[in-house]
Amino acid sequence: MELKDKKVIVTGGAAGMGKELVVQLLKKGSYVAALDINQEGLNNLKSELNNDRLSIHRVDVSNDQSLEDFKREYYSIHQEVDCLINCAGIIQPFVNVEQLDMNTINRVMNINFFGPFKLTKMFIEDLKKRPIANITNISSMGGFFPFPGQTVYGASKAALKLFTEGLYAESLDTNLKVMVVFPGAIATDIAKNSNVQMNTSASDSKMKMTSAPDASSQIIKGIEKDTFKLYVGKDAKFMNMLYKFNDKKAIAYINKMMKKMH
Repeated sequence: MELKDKKVIVTGGAAGMGKELVVQLLKKGSYVAALDINQEGLNNLKSELNNDRLSIHRVDVSNDQSLEDFKREYYSIHQEVDCLINCAGIIQPFVNVEQLDMNTINRVMNINFFGPFKLTKMFIEDLKKRPIANITNISSMGGFFPFPGQTVYGASKAALKLFTEGLYAESLDTNLKVMVVFPGAIATDIAKNSNVQMNTSASDSKMKMTSAPDASSQIIKGIEKDTFKLYVGKDAKFMNMLYKFNDKKAIAYINKMMKKMH
């Protein structure tokens, strides 16, 4: 999909990988609507980029009224939509399932799964009317592989994975291209933005992480090449292979690694 002059929606656009996607899409010549719940971050983004092709929108993807308000606001500015990138996401506190309260569980599921689901439902009919269109959903390495202490986060990302794969199957005979992305460890502030405390050994980890600009570049190339599944980072590719080869050994390995982090 050629991105020049295409109209793209990016959730989680004020920080991290979402922000880098906005930056790189604008460099490609796209019109971009950046969504985020962080108004200050959006204002800083607008000021920093100073690009007339960028619109910013404070949106809570877990709130139905906020989504409906955004839809009206979006069409009043851009009229059409060619691409939807669901990038907004949070992690859960690093605790076992029995220690999670339902408010936290619902928040993780609403932001990571139901937000992308509802935005897809909101725009998919219009996307299919375009000559070519794309929906890209950012799942996670945790969406195909279990991480102890992140079970509900993983469930939300696994739901997004299969939802996206189902969209791909339903769109084979249409002009709509669909991609699901599985990032490994990306150097962003997702823990801070999720209000999750991490100890010093985790936040200062020597683990090799993919940079947000590199990850975003790979995602954009995937959209341009009509990729279906994209694994971002050597860790995501390695764990995908290891889990398929020996799932018990893979889980034991990551369990040992996670115990060092919290």
